[in-house]
Amino acid sequence: MVALAVFMTNLDLWIVNVAFDDLTHSFPGSSLAHVSWVLNAYAVTLGALLVVAGRAGDRYGHRRVFLVGTAVFTLASLACALAPTLDVLIGARVVQAAGAALQLPSSLALLVAGVEVGDRVRATRAWAAVGGIAAATGPVLGGLLVEASWRWVFLVNLPIGVLGVVAGRRVLPHPQAHPRTALPDPVAAVLAVLGIGSLVAGLLQGPAWGWTSAGTLTLFALALVSSAVVVRRCLTQPVPLVEPSLVRARGFARANAALFVFSIAFAIMLVSNALWCQQVWGYGPLLTGLAMVPGPALVPITTIASRRLVERVGPGALATVGSLLFGLGFVWRATVSSIEPNYLVDLLPAMVIGGIGVGLALGTLMAAGTTSLPTASAATGSALLNASRQVASGVGVAVLVTILTSWSPPSAPDAYRASWWVAAGLSLAAAVGAAFLHASHRSGQVAVREVHLARAR
Repeated sequence: MVALAVFMTNLDLWIVNVAFDDLTHSFPGSSLAHVSWVLNAYAVTLGALLVVAGRAGDRYGHRRVFLVGTAVFTLASLACALAPTLDVLIGARVVQAAGAALQLPSSLALLVAGVEVGDRVRATRAWAAVGGIAAATGPVLGGLLVEASWRWVFLVNLPIGVLGVVAGRRVLPHPQAHPRTALPDPVAAVLAVLGIGSLVAGLLQGPAWGWTSAGTLTLFALALVSSAVVVRRCLTQPVPLVEPSLVRARGFARANAALFVFSIAFAIMLVSNALWCQQVWGYGPLLTGLAMVPGPALVPITTIASRRLVERVGPGALATVGSLLFGLGFVWRATVSSIEPNYLVDLLPAMVIGGIGVGLALGTLMAAGTTSLPTASAATGSALLNASRQVASGVGVAVLVTILTSWSPPSAPDAYRASWWVAAGLSLAAAVGAAFLHASHRSGQVAVREVHLARAR
């Protein structure tokens, strides 16, 4: 039941990308920037609430929080499917993301609690593999559903969600709750949503309003002020949203920075490929989904095949190579792409190169960040890394839409090529950041020891 529910929330990240073009036609008069909030609202909300939701599971019980999260996600999916307007759809996506945030951290805790100690490593790997399965099946399933209507992208969640809640009440274990567990600063979490949302809104509205207009500058100022207040509260609150000790662990900070930049490029890749296939090549949703399968399918295969390689060359070297390969996929598209459909020469090689790159880099950066922390902080660090990925996804979609809408005519082929060059540059930046992971390995261990000593005092 846990794996099925997690599959549902991971699947949602992939199938909505295929529905993006159909959404732009379903709400006439809505700009590309407005429609992009269907993706951005989900990513920003999920990223900002993951840490708080994880601690809520510790405090109120992971079983209770997981079931509530699944119910909220399912009901919000129904609201998305029935949404009469784009604004209602975006609002429902915010609620859907809140449900996913409650569900995801508690799902792993329940899975670990429900198996024998000797089987926990295997169970954890299976939990992680669910994301890979969703990535491989999501584009095709999304294409099939969108052929009928984009509303089916959300309706498909209903039977899974209902089954998860009904069966979960009977079979899920009851891990002990810890009522005295303090929740992270909720004010900082709200301000984080406000700050990130303002940044994304500023990027999206800049081309339409003007980069020096009062509205755009106000959004950027709001993002800056909100971020500053979040940082200050993290330094002064007894239970901060982000523990300062995590930032002082240089291995974690560097891995998180590289992951953030890499994830911006990753979001650009996902949405740009789906839009290119449908808007430039004229593919239907199903053909678009099939065209996107090779890249996601190679990610789990590459990740598993390279698990011994990381021990030989180190996480820094492997993540650097992966980031460079990912960037090479963008360079290929920017130089080879043609408005005439030529999948075997244009998109397929880029998907293969990029999929291998993601398989080498993404999991390695996540693991490098988590393992650089003391055991007591690993869960919080993992939540922060996943939150960083979600926030970066929102920024990536905003960057792509900004580039596409800044061109004339909108979404011209040259605009896509410009976005791929930007993504290639981001991939190179991630590679540079990953290269420092090897150099920071020993210093990261020193930082971990310092955290231990600080806690002992």
